[in-house]
Amino acid sequence: MNAVEINNLTKIYGTNYALRGFNLDIEAGKVYGLIGPNGAGKTTAMSIMATLLAPDGGAVSVAGFDVLKEPASVRRAIGYMPDFFGVYDGLKATEYLEFYAAAYRIPAKQRPQLTRDLLELVNLSEKADCYVDLLSRGMKQRLAMARCLVHDPAVLILDEPASGLDPRARAEMKEVVRQLKRMNKTVLISSHILPELAEMCDNITILEQGRLVANGTVEEVTASRQGVRVLKVDVTDRLPELLDFLHEQPNIVNVDGDPGWARISFAGDKAAQGKLLRDIMEGGWTVLEFAEVKGNLEDAFMAVTGEVG
Repeated sequence: MNAVEINNLTKIYGTNYALRGFNLDIEAGKVYGLIGPNGAGKTTAMSIMATLLAPDGGAVSVAGFDVLKEPASVRRAIGYMPDFFGVYDGLKATEYLEFYAAAYRIPAKQRPQLTRDLLELVNLSEKADCYVDLLSRGMKQRLAMARCLVHDPAVLILDEPASGLDPRARAEMKEVVRQLKRMNKTVLISSHILPELAEMCDNITILEQGRLVANGTVEEVTASRQGVRVLKVDVTDRLPELLDFLHEQPNIVNVDGDPGWARISFAGDKAAQGKLLRDIMEGGWTVLEFAEVKGNLEDAFMAVTGEVG
């Protein structure tokens, strides 16, 4: 059973396409990761799913409800967490959750216990009487997650939930997502923190210029890089010149520089790979390492993005 079905979704701003025929089915009870470069259409897609934007074409259903024809039912079925935290001043954590529980017409007698349960779920029980505007960013993000759950939605839509968090806060956020999965919630997460996304998600979808360019389990996406392998080139000096040189060579899909070495997404065969090494050495660079590296989600992302024209 699919919790979300997106068919040929299109959104246009002026003459610019934010989404171009985007298709995606999200299975109920699974955690999906939505990734892509800035401007790829991730937030636009999530906003349409949350009924905050109207599509210009295609159809979207969430928990069996059409986002255009049944927006009120969609809103009851989802918990939406945008990439910024909004709160009224002067509210304590319990008051913040009780306010939203009232907005969702949760009976008054149920709200205190519901608030306690949600604060415990996100590990904020000790902050129940703290003012929200005094909480750390990580605590605010977890409180926002609890707010998304006050009406027990079937689908969670989380736009950059770990943005700006330190490593400890990100680990706490990951644990909350694991708890949601154990509760059989369907979760869609947008994030730029790819290694951690790979740990949390059952499926990964990569968007580029509003189009789906890769979709599948983490293993499938990382293993299938459309014939592209990742090479590491470590040189003694002149790295900026090497990066410029590599950008001009055939079979190069993408080049990314780190201190002292270059990461190359390379679409050529072994013979072309050998020729590239010779060309680098003939260019005067002293090569300390030239090797293929095992692919991961970041490598897959770099390999498949930038190819859509």
